[in-house]
Formats: sequence, structure tokens, C-alpha cells
Amino acid sequence: MIQKIIAFSIAISSLSSAGNVLQEAIDNAKPGSRLELPAGIYRGNIVIDKPLIIDGKDQKAVIEGDGKSTVITILSSGVTVKNLTIRNSGENHDKVDAGIALKKVTQCIVENNRIVDCLFGIDMAEVTSSEINNNYIESKPFDLGIRGDGVRLWYSNDNHLSGNHLYKSRDFVVWYSHGNLIEKNLGEYGRYSLHFMYTGKNFVRDNVYKHNSVGIFFMYSRDTVATGNLIQNSLGTTGLGIGLKDASNFILKNNTIIYCARGLYVDRSPYEPGETNLIEGNRIIYNSEGIHFHSLSLHNRFENNVFKGNIENIVNDSYNTKVTENYFDGNYWDDYEGFDRNGDGIGDSAYNYYAYADKVWLLNHNVKFFYGSPVISILNFLAKLAPFSEPVLLLSDEHPKMYEGQV
Repeated sequence: MIQKIIAFSIAISSLSSAGNVLQEAIDNAKPGSRLELPAGIYRGNIVIDKPLIIDGKDQKAVIEGDGKSTVITILSSGVTVKNLTIRNSGENHDKVDAGIALKKVTQCIVENNRIVDCLFGIDMAEVTSSEINNNYIESKPFDLGIRGDGVRLWYSNDNHLSGNHLYKSRDFVVWYSHGNLIEKNLGEYGRYSLHFMYTGKNFVRDNVYKHNSVGIFFMYSRDTVATGNLIQNSLGTTGLGIGLKDASNFILKNNTIIYCARGLYVDRSPYEPGETNLIEGNRIIYNSEGIHFHSLSLHNRFENNVFKGNIENIVNDSYNTKVTENYFDGNYWDDYEGFDRNGDGIGDSAYNYYAYADKVWLLNHNVKFFYGSPVISILNFLAKLAPFSEPVLLLSDEHPKMYEGQV
């Protein structure tokens, strides 16, 4: 736990026309002081360069930026900023204008703040062993692509980010950062609700992501565990629940992916030779596509997952690769047509999933207008009944579960 040092409390008056009283109080305070802010509006664009606690108590203390820069910049380790309303950052992407920026610090706490009308929410550059918890973050009312990121980690390791609510920001991004625990966050109406690039071992658990373009995307990363997350309603042409791109040695376990355009997207993963990814105990349900394989994606292990209500359980858009080199075992498939004569809950025969050349929606994307309609269902039935060419085996599960509750 991060130690909080409280030397004394200072009451501060609200915004006055005679200079920035909050910055003056910070400059005059001794390291370790606690500054308690009564309700009011305080001039922002402040810099904290010593260990301090700044407490707004009930978010009625408002730190107001001038619309030209970052509202609060933290340059010292051991700083706590909590219970504030922070608003009106600048609009410059190049300068990463943010509500709160932490730079080259350790053991800081940012908690229970309301950050609104800020281009970026919380920007962390070379930050370690810090707590970012229970903050509400909303970007400026721009189009999705030109909003700033709600939370941004850059070369930041071993931090704990929990209980944050990102609403109509752009992304929650983790770049070149390792050992972070990201849990119990809520992301809504953004682009990438959680996006990893060039990262090592991180832990992602019990987050809820709804109505974003993309749920969680792991790119050029490895050694991460994602468990207990709910990803819902990732729609549109780029919509997907969880994506793996050049990702190795991942564990995706007990996640629920529901009502997405593509549930799980696998692109050239695992990337490292001789390694694998484990996808176990997940519920991939009611998506347009359960799993979408792109490029060379072999040697993943799919065990004890539920595939239910998807229009297509498996899609492979790279026909020169063999999806059968991935391992499937003990999954529940709602379209399995076998029997269980000995009553052990395991199908007597393997579940085999084929791709038929007659699936015109795969060959002609204009036809995808009818995707999920009775017309496509009839065409798929006719293709199975009397295929014009030999179907391609995409996967074989030797021990399919008979009942969803077994998984």
C-alpha cells in the first residue's frame, strides 16, 4: 500500500482575481502537507512538485483549467489528488492536454475525481507503483477519433487502476508498460475500451466494456492474463470483443463476449514460435462471428468455452492457412448434432465445423446486408444439403460438451 503522510491541514479560499491562490498554497506548503479545499472554483494549470495531499472532500471543489493546457501536472512522487472536479483542459493532441498528467513519479494516488471536458483524462508517463482508482472521466464533446484518451499509460509499470468509469472518451491505452493490474473499470461509448501495445505481463480482470468499437485489443504483446471481463455490443465494421494481434503466451479465461460483430479476433497469434495462447472457460455468445481467424494463427488452445447463438461460430478469412492446427477440446457448441448414449455429458462423436464455398456472404460483402436473415439461413442449409464443392474442415473438437452448464 502507498503510504500517506499528513503533516497538517490548510483551508484555502476559492478563486480570486489576485493570482492563483491554489498554486500559491502549493508553493508555500511544506512537503507532506494536506490541502483541504472547500467548495468553490480554483484556477487550474497547477503544478505539484512536492509530496502533498490535495483533497476536495466531496468533488465540490472545482479545479478549472484555462482551456489551453493540462489542468493538474504532477512532477513529484508521493502526491495524492482526490475528491476533486477537474475540467476545461486544452485541446492540443500534440501536447497531450489532460485533466491530470503524472510524469516520472512513483507512489502517487489519483482517486475519486470527476474529470470532465478534458481532452485526455489521466496521462501517465513513466509512472510506477501508483493507484488510479474510482475516477469518472469524460472527454471533450468531439467526434470519436479526435477525442483524447481517457487513461494513457506510457512506459508505466506496476500500477493499479481500478473502478474508473470512462464515458465518451477515445481509448484506454497501455503502451510499453508492464506489471499493471487493471480491474473493475467501466468503459462506455468509446473506441478502444482497452488497448495494449508492446506490453509485457499485465493483469486484466472483472472489467465491463459496453457500446465501444472494440472491447480489449492486445497488440504486439505477451504474458498477459485477462479473466472475468464482460465485453458487450462492440459493433460496426471494426467491432470486436477481444482481439489478439501478434500476441503470445496469453491466458483468456472466464470472459463473456456478447452481442459483438466479432467475438474473438485472432491475427497471427501466437507470434513467437513454440508458444501458445490459452482460451478457456469463456462465454462467446450471440455474436455475428464467434471467432474470426486472420492471417497465420496456429497453436492456440480453446478449452471448455461456450459457443452459443453466434451466426457463425468460426470464420477464417485466410484460406491458405489451416485453422485445424489450433486445438479445440471440451467446448460447448449449440449446433452440435451428436448423441450422448452413455450419459457422461460428452458427445459420442467429434464436433466438426466446416466452411462451405457456397457461403456467398463471405465471398461478396455486398450480400452481408442479408447477414443473419432467413435468406442466408436457407442458402447455408442448401449448401450443407448439396454442396457444390468439398467443404473445408475448420476445426474438430473431440470431446464436445452436451450441456452449456457443464462448462
